[in-house]
Formats: sequence, structure tokens, C-alpha cells
Amino acid sequence: MLDFPRWKQLFYWFLTLAACVAALPSIASMAGLPWPSALPAPKISLGLDLAGGSHLLLEANADQVVSQRLEVKEEELRAALKKSGKVHFGDISNKGGALSFMVQDAAEVDAAREAIVPLTNGAGLTGKRDWDLTVQDTTRIVLTPTKEGIDGEINRAMDTATEVVRKRIDALGTREPTIIRQGSDRIVVQVPGLKDPAQLKALLGQTAKLEFKLVDENASPTDVAQGIAPPGDEIVPYAEGGQAIAVQRLGGIKGDRLTDAKQGYDQNNQAVVNISFDQQGGEQFARLTSQNVGKRFAIILDGKALSAPAIRSAIMGGSAEISGSFTAQSAGQLAISLRSGALPVDLKVVEERSVGPDLGADSIQKGVVAMGVGTVAVVLFMALTYGRFGLYADAAVLFNVFMILGIMSLLGTTLTLPGIAGFVLTIGTAVDANVLINERVREERKRGRKVFQAVELGYKEASRTIFDANITHIIAGLLMFEFGSGPIKGFAVVLMIGIVTSVFTAVFMTRMWVAGWLRRARPTDLTI
Repeated sequence: MLDFPRWKQLFYWFLTLAACVAALPSIASMAGLPWPSALPAPKISLGLDLAGGSHLLLEANADQVVSQRLEVKEEELRAALKKSGKVHFGDISNKGGALSFMVQDAAEVDAAREAIVPLTNGAGLTGKRDWDLTVQDTTRIVLTPTKEGIDGEINRAMDTATEVVRKRIDALGTREPTIIRQGSDRIVVQVPGLKDPAQLKALLGQTAKLEFKLVDENASPTDVAQGIAPPGDEIVPYAEGGQAIAVQRLGGIKGDRLTDAKQGYDQNNQAVVNISFDQQGGEQFARLTSQNVGKRFAIILDGKALSAPAIRSAIMGGSAEISGSFTAQSAGQLAISLRSGALPVDLKVVEERSVGPDLGADSIQKGVVAMGVGTVAVVLFMALTYGRFGLYADAAVLFNVFMILGIMSLLGTTLTLPGIAGFVLTIGTAVDANVLINERVREERKRGRKVFQAVELGYKEASRTIFDANITHIIAGLLMFEFGSGPIKGFAVVLMIGIVTSVFTAVFMTRMWVAGWLRRARPTDLTI
């Protein structure tokens, strides 16, 4: 174990020095020194508690999830009944939070049930279905959402909303935001370095639900002005004011078929958003425009019509242009929102905070002091207790500090206040492995082993205990990272990086240094 070929020595030194060099930009930044712009500059990002930033608590409209689910199921129900070809049915009602319709012939009830049952599914592990199917008054069929189905839909909507929020914030160029669910219908958003939450609120407050629906030209303008929609229609107000319009409630094209959205300019140099559909969406858009030439279709964003142009000819190619009273900034924000996907539910800001960096600067200063004091104390203790072997351990501790910073910089991890605690803890316990090794070497010498044999057995036997102990620490860190919130994740990341680097420096590097000294000096005894 004390045989170190040249390639292994070079490899160990390469890993150590590469990590140390990667730490230099972060160290320069912490010391207030400029870093040459021509050189790569991987840096550690500071969390909200250290760098300051914006904190938002978002709450979802759960009732909206229920109503949207009802609308989607109505379309599925209508399509399934028509596809069966065996059922003659009347209008479908969605009053009272349930779907119901009349079958014209009682003999067709069984055929209707057969067509509808595939639309109901199991709700998780409850053994219940997401919709209850009942027959009332012989010919009335009713689909009622179950509590289990509603809860499952809300949970899926919140998971989707969390990912959409994450994509939108990532598009801003911010690093390492904390985005976690809180309870059943809330999302916590923390963005370090973003001092003004107004931009964040504007981006997250927009649902970005885009729809293309045909305008009902036969609707009475008087009725529409009074909010009375013809059967099968819905009233949609204009985003810029003016008279509302009636559009067909079902059908049309939804924005979930978008593949890209970019801010651009039209021929009049007005800001617009250029959108592209996937293959299926492009085919639907071409079919919608080709079958309705001369009619108008409304471009609806978050329940408000941006425009309602007439279809002059079929629009092929799967691309379109959204125009309105956009500025370059608002068009850019809309493009980000559309690219990230529509929020499945409206999110309302119920708590808003701007965190200043003053507390973070004080925490960093105290953390650096604590780390410095701890490092000095450890260095002195090891040097006085174990002599030369203690000095090797001290060198390993110093390299360990730089390696942790370097690896965190390369991974782009975020340093939080608990992360500083994990850093100090890691430095304080970094010499545990050397203590075990040195004590084992002492024991072997007391048993009469020769110098080389005592050192080799000391490293070999102690390494087993060291690896076993640190594997359990890694497992604990992984569990904290997987199930913990933002601050706990920060602690876990620093802890796991520190465990790996401390084992590398304390075991592998010191063994290489000790082996080199033994080969050169050939000592007959050890002072340890």
C-alpha cells in the first residue's frame, strides 16, 4: 500500500491542484479582489440568506383546477359518445360540479355506460375511481368527480405548476433558486440576488394559457354585451377593453402544442411574439384555418382576447404571430411564459419579501472567522500531538478547504447559512481519519512492528473503519438532500462534498506523502 508509482502521484496531484485552482475565483470574489475577465471564473453562488433576494409564497386556485377538469372531461365525454355511434343524447350539462345528459332511448343506456366507463380511472391506491358513474330517472346519466380524483388532479396540477415556475425563473438567468411545494396548494419561491420581486411577480403572475377559438359570428351583439352567451359559447373580453366577443367554448387549439415562442417585430416595427407548433399542433392549426376561411378566430391569453383576425387563407407550416399592445419587454416576458408552458392553475402571491444582503455579509464574516479559528486550532493540535504525521494531516486539511470550494464552484452549487455550518463542521472533523490512522500506527509500533510494516498496517486497517463510517455519512447526506428543503439541501451538499474531499486528502494524499518520506529517509523509528 506504500508503493506509489509516478503516474499515481501525478494523478493525485492533478486532482488536488485542479480543484484548488477552481477555488481561486470564489476566493478572489470573497476577498474583494478583481478576477481577470479573460480567465474562466467558476464561482460559488450565495443563497437567499447570504446574498439577499426575493421571497414569494404563491397560492393556487384549487377551484379552477376542478372547473378545468370538468371542461376537459366534457369534451372527452362528447367525443366518446359520438365515437360509439350507438347513443342518441341531448345537451350535456355541467351544473353543480357534475356532468349529466339524457339518453333519448332507455335501451341505449347500457351502450352509453360502456362508452363512458373507460373515461373513469383509479384514483391512486385508494381503490376508488376518479369519477362516479350513476343512472338517474332511467335515462339520465351523471358523472360526478370523487374527492380522491379531485385531490389527485390538484396534486398533479401543483407538480406541473412547480416545474413551470422553475423553467420561467431559469429563463431569467438566475442561479440556484429554491422552488418547493408547501402544503397542498402553495409554492415557495426564493431567488437569490434578485432584489426587486416586481419582475418575478410579473413573470409568475401570468398563467400564459393560450387558446385559439372560433368566433361565433351569429351571436347577438346585444346579448354578448349583456354577458349572455348562446348555447355552446362563452363570452371573452378583450384585453385592451372594448366590446366582448362570443367564441365556441369547446374545440379550438390549446397552447400546449407550442414548441417555441420568441419576441420579434412585425412589418410595422411593433413588438410581437412568434410561435411555432409541434407536428400535431401544426396540423390542427392548418385544419382549423383551412376549414374556416373567411371566419374569425380569437387569440385568447388567460381568458382575454388579444385579437380576433379573419382567416384569409389556410395557415400552413405550423407557425403564427401573436400581436397586441406589446412592448419589447412585455413581449419578451410572454415569450418566456409560453416557452415554459402554461401554468395549469392561477397562482396568487400571498406573501412577498425582499431580503437584504446585510445579514448574509455578517454571516459570511462570522463563518470565515469560525472556520479560521477552527482550522488554526486543529492544525496546532495535530502538529503538537503527532509531529511529522500531524503536519501531513495539517497540509491535508488546508488542501481540503480549497478542494471543497473548488468543487462547489465547478458544480455551481449554492452556499447557504446552513452550508457554512456544514463547511465548518467538515473542517473540524477532517482530521478524524488521520487520528485513527496515527493511533493505529502507534499500536502497531507498540506491538513490535517495524516502521514500514507499522505504517502500512496502520493505513490498511484504519481505512476500513474510515470508509465504513463515511459511507453512512454519505447516505445520511443523500437522504437530507432528497427529502430536505432548501436550507437542508445546502447543508447536505457541502457535507457530502466535504466527506469525499476529506477522505481523499486525509487518506490518499497523506499516505502518498508518508510513503515518499519513508522511501527517502529510511527511518528506524517513528515519533508519533
